[in-house]
Amino acid sequence: MKNNQPIIIGVTGGSGSGKTSVSRAIFNYFPDHSIMMLEHDSYYKDQSHLSFEERLTTNYDHPFAFDTDLLIEHLKQLLNCQPIEKPVYDYVAHTRSSETVIQEPKDVIILEGILILEDPRLRELMDIKLYVDTDDDTRIIRRIKRDMEERGRTLDSVIDQYLTVVKPMYHQFIEPTKRYADVIVPEGGENHVAIDLITTKIKSILD
Repeated sequence: MKNNQPIIIGVTGGSGSGKTSVSRAIFNYFPDHSIMMLEHDSYYKDQSHLSFEERLTTNYDHPFAFDTDLLIEHLKQLLNCQPIEKPVYDYVAHTRSSETVIQEPKDVIILEGILILEDPRLRELMDIKLYVDTDDDTRIIRRIKRDMEERGRTLDSVIDQYLTVVKPMYHQFIEPTKRYADVIVPEGGENHVAIDLITTKIKSILD
């Protein structure tokens, strides 16, 4: 490890790409190691100064939706082996919760999110950068399934949001960050060969 600092693995890709499955597969591969997950989604900006109606119009797929400055500050604290108070986002109230979660530093930090490679300051902190690359059709099917089953959404609302916000933001902000990745993982968590290669590389750094 670099000067005994924790290593940071960035995992990104579009919504429904399988980046969470890839992150979980890496996490589960090291049950006996000091490892943690940190989601960019926890760092959506506080919107308590806005009315509820205004909050509903937030574009969560745009870089401006994230408090990336706070995330960078927290990553630097973790790299200095200091605990952080991770924010909690309240998706019902569409703003940051008053609660926080104390996160102790770990040897391996898996940083996951759709826009983590978009900011050069974040990229500089990462040791390994992964981009999970999955076909648009597969991603929308996964998103429809997830949002209808887990979030009680209607089919029309999921498709409308996908076409008006998710897809254009993906092509404008997320897909262009593919060029910054060290490894491109096609098809997400199903790609066991890629996950084996990545976990072997991480193991060699840890050892």
